[in-house]
Amino acid sequence: MYPQLALEFLGCLLFRGPRPTTCQPIGTRSSLQLLAIASLLGVVACGVLRQETRAQTLLACEGQVPTPLALQPLRRLPPIGPVEVQPIAFFQAVEPRALADTALPLLPILPAESGLTLEQLEPLALTNNPSLAEARAWVTSARGKWIQSGLAPNTVLGYSGQQLGSHGEAEQHGLFVAQEFVRGGKLRLNQAIASQEIRKAQQRWTAQRQRVLTDVRLAYYDGLVAQLRTDTAAELVQTAQETVDTAHALLVAQEVSQVDVMRARIELQTAQLVLKNAANLHTAVWSRLLAVVGVEDLPQQPLLGNVECIQEAVKPDKVLARMLRESPEMAAALSDVKRARWAVARACAEPIANVDLSAILQNDNSTGSNNASLQVTVPIPWLDRNQGAIRQARAELVAAKRAVDKLKLSFQQRLANVYQRYANAHNQVKDYSQEAGILFNSKMTLDFTRKGYEAGELSYIDLLTAQRTFSQRNVFNIF
Repeated sequence: MYPQLALEFLGCLLFRGPRPTTCQPIGTRSSLQLLAIASLLGVVACGVLRQETRAQTLLACEGQVPTPLALQPLRRLPPIGPVEVQPIAFFQAVEPRALADTALPLLPILPAESGLTLEQLEPLALTNNPSLAEARAWVTSARGKWIQSGLAPNTVLGYSGQQLGSHGEAEQHGLFVAQEFVRGGKLRLNQAIASQEIRKAQQRWTAQRQRVLTDVRLAYYDGLVAQLRTDTAAELVQTAQETVDTAHALLVAQEVSQVDVMRARIELQTAQLVLKNAANLHTAVWSRLLAVVGVEDLPQQPLLGNVECIQEAVKPDKVLARMLRESPEMAAALSDVKRARWAVARACAEPIANVDLSAILQNDNSTGSNNASLQVTVPIPWLDRNQGAIRQARAELVAAKRAVDKLKLSFQQRLANVYQRYANAHNQVKDYSQEAGILFNSKMTLDFTRKGYEAGELSYIDLLTAQRTFSQRNVFNIF
């Protein structure tokens, strides 16, 4: 509004005669100049302060700035698979202000004897993993770009001097104020484009959040497997030690030879080596878990959970439909399509010319009078009608649409590979862990063979075969 006020003031100085009393000449020529200078400076200063206050208000309340395209929350999605995580929901986009200012509270580190669950590790990772803080910063950056893209050009205030070499006889001194008026809704279209960039940054944050949760779960289950392998290796060591003790007893009773005792010792040493390697693997897995969680000084402690829990098999067609519907990666690609559409509209609006308006109030020493001038400029878009940019924007819209189709095919390909691994693992767990399954039968075979060997009914070769079968079945089941 302040450019219009300045022009009204200039008009009052120009039209003297039978005008309202507020437009009558004020005092002498010097006082008129001082009044004009003071008034223009006051008007522009008020406008600058008003614009600065508006920008500060937008920054202070950026969570409340109306951007329907950018701030619509995504639907909540429960996790795929047997693990239920509460209260954190998957694929949930939140407003940028919340991303920047809120953080999950750090959970107290539990004593070593208590153990950690997956539900305790996930909030720790969401709080401490630096990749999420980086993603939140990009959301805030996109918000700042949205604010900046909607700001109008600043008013220009300057000094005008003519005939300055006439030793003051014909000099003309004045002030001018200029303002560019943006037409065609370009600022609104700029913000519409930027709002889709906010949306895309939010989806990237959501996708990164899901990656962190996935990494935590993988590391958590790797830790459970490492614990199970260590326990199984310890059990194998105990079994091998019992075999060595039995072989010594049978050797004393002259029922076996020294060769059987040496074979038993070799199996014991092999089992002890497996136990050492399992302990090293457990330590490495714990380090990887700490790296994902983002806490360096968390002492090593047991993980609570069950890796042998058999869940109902997941249907691939349902998983694919869910990915296409609620994946943040797909949502980001759709945001690119919307952004490209707004970019086409913005390119088509570019030929609508902006209006540059400038007004000058000056004093002429040669005539001792005050005068003013008004200048309005509008470019004529007859050579450059933004034809190339419009064609570019439309081509980018087509590319964005094809990228969505490409992403759908990528989902199908990735799901096929992952689902094959999942189905194999599901069948393996089911066949090994079910009642009267492979593990149960190998354990029963080892027990029967050990009793037969101690009774002298079976040879050491039979015991060694049963022991190796039990060891191999357990190791294969874990990996």
